[in-house]
Amino acid sequence: MRLCVLSRNPRLYSTSRLVEAARARGHEVDVVDPISCVLLLERGRQRLVSGGRSLDGYDAVIPRIGASITDYGLAVCAAFQHLGVAVVNRAEAIARSRDKLRAIERLSAAGVGIPRTALARDPSAIRAAVDAVGGTPVIIKLPKGTQGVGVMIADSPAAVESMLDTLWGLGQNIILQEFVAESRGRDVRALVVGGELVGAMRRTARAGEFRSNLHRGGAGREITLDDNYREAALAAAAVIGLDLAGVDILESSDGPRVIEVNSSPGLKGIERATSLDVAGRIIAHAERLVAERAAGTDGESIP
Repeated sequence: MRLCVLSRNPRLYSTSRLVEAARARGHEVDVVDPISCVLLLERGRQRLVSGGRSLDGYDAVIPRIGASITDYGLAVCAAFQHLGVAVVNRAEAIARSRDKLRAIERLSAAGVGIPRTALARDPSAIRAAVDAVGGTPVIIKLPKGTQGVGVMIADSPAAVESMLDTLWGLGQNIILQEFVAESRGRDVRALVVGGELVGAMRRTARAGEFRSNLHRGGAGREITLDDNYREAALAAAAVIGLDLAGVDILESSDGPRVIEVNSSPGLKGIERATSLDVAGRIIAHAERLVAERAAGTDGESIP
């Protein structure tokens, strides 16, 4: 199998582990910077070129698209799809996952457990929106962000109004979300590949920080999910349409509450916490996608 990993930096842990796992299974693999890709369009024809060479002949692509290049990265992913290449996380699914509001709307409509959430833009509606999600403290999120960026906590109605005035003044939309007190400083990261739960860890924030992201100094340890949490993780990945997903879940007194579905989950934390070969599982799933495509049995993406 000829495999392409779309990544800006081949030295990143997740990228290097995917390369290592692919080569261990006997595959040829290239790392291509999506920003280096040039998309050439003609009537009835598309081509991708990078560094003066045509990017054809690949059987599968694994996108590692950072939030800062989402739009261009999605265009490159969509071009590979148009060329008939099996893509682990299609462009449409990545786009859904990157818009937190649209993602939470889909999860809600599908009956997946989520924190109470409100969207507001009129200053006169702020108090009612805060009350609707359980009052302060309240979580304030930007619709787009990753690794905890754009996630804030407001401890009083005055703090909420001050934050929203500032964010609205900068042209930002915001999401208000219930603060789940019993989960303060910790959450669960479940890793789903090809509709199967690969592993899970509980992440705990460093002292003085309410966000448990490992990039912000949090620590992770392996846990075994019960059926409710397992089903929530699998359902969330399926609703967004992701082959590979890091599903972040709060442990509330009423059960699992999904807060985010990540389309480019880091592998370092989950592999170190669980000692699992997660990269190998991702490559194995790419192999299945290629086999299904060859047999004409690959499914269509969720609209």
